[in-house]
Amino acid sequence: MEPLPMALLFVIPFLLLLGLISRLRRKPFPPGPKGLPIIGNMMMMDQLTHRGLAKLAHQYGGIFHLKMGFLHLVAISNPEMARQVLQSRYGFRSLRAVLEADEEAQRHEAFQWKRAESWESIRDEVDSLVKAVAANTGKAINMGELIFNLTKNIIYRSAFGSISQEGQDEFIRILQEFSKLFGAFNIADFIPWLGWADPQGLNTRLENARCALDKFIDTIIDDHIEKKKRNGDGPDDGDTDMVDDLLTFYSEEAKVNESEDVQNSIKLTRDNIKAIIMVNPRNAEEEEDAVVAGYQIPAKSRVMINAWAIGRDRNSWEDPDSFKPSRFLREGVPDFKGSNFEFIPFGSGRRSCPGMQLGLYALDMAVAHLLHCFTWELPDGMKPSELDMSDIFGLTAPRANRLYAVPKKRLVCPLF
Repeated sequence: MEPLPMALLFVIPFLLLLGLISRLRRKPFPPGPKGLPIIGNMMMMDQLTHRGLAKLAHQYGGIFHLKMGFLHLVAISNPEMARQVLQSRYGFRSLRAVLEADEEAQRHEAFQWKRAESWESIRDEVDSLVKAVAANTGKAINMGELIFNLTKNIIYRSAFGSISQEGQDEFIRILQEFSKLFGAFNIADFIPWLGWADPQGLNTRLENARCALDKFIDTIIDDHIEKKKRNGDGPDDGDTDMVDDLLTFYSEEAKVNESEDVQNSIKLTRDNIKAIIMVNPRNAEEEEDAVVAGYQIPAKSRVMINAWAIGRDRNSWEDPDSFKPSRFLREGVPDFKGSNFEFIPFGSGRRSCPGMQLGLYALDMAVAHLLHCFTWELPDGMKPSELDMSDIFGLTAPRANRLYAVPKKRLVCPLF
């Protein structure tokens, strides 16, 4: 027998044996529904909502696996699994550099509670909100639209410092385009080698939206740099905003000192500042194979933390589907700041929301003023039990039918 066929006769079985041993030693994927060849579970795309994933979790457990084309998707639906993922050292390695920059930004005064309390813009916008409601007493007010406009104005002024509405409409238009693109179905997300096929023009729209946002942020940064040059070392000519705070770290050729004292050594380039300003929902993606709860999480898997399902976990909450604000008055109840994984509306660890303190302060201020200055009732004699609380899926989960309420003035409000 020829030497080459003889060698192949031994090498091929040896390689097959190694592959079999490797497969046997590999830990299993998390449980999940069986998929079809090539497309996997893509026929279940309509179930990739917070409610759909919660239903699948009841069937397969707090961690389960879906195969969407060539993409591995792992859904986390209970507190302990969320803790293992969000607190792990191996999780989200591909995002480490950006997330560490976010952590540094969160430690800076721009995102701290005391700093937020000093923002006159929040108080000004809440005062304007109260006056707008007072001008419509006795009429049914769309509360979703009211709160959206308040949130939009606070974020825009806190980030960019502009009291006028100039540029705000353009900013909202760009964000709405991103919202549509993030929610659109793109075959290349699941079958990469079909990326050239873009029948909806999503790739072109995404590139245009990125360029528009980049140009918009560049203009904002240039305006702030010019203002900084005009003022020199003198006092600011108004309330500072997030861009002003980030520019204290600005350097044309930024280099980060490798010493442990990062707070004193960090410098940001223009691109760094734009990246922090343009924070958007990031894909949680594993760079290497990992193990969670004894299950194999393949490299490049997409990890989804279903905070909605976690907040309704029956092992963590009594009667979780009922509205009981008093449950949070009990001693030892989980809080929302990221250390208790039973309740993570702002995320946790490196993936926590950098604007949490700003949001909490604005929420406290707005709710306190609306309740102090007005009494509220539902229109047309409607009872609370008659409200439709169903929601629709998107980047957020707003009510399917907006809440309308009728305000009546209280005499004790100092703003009237």
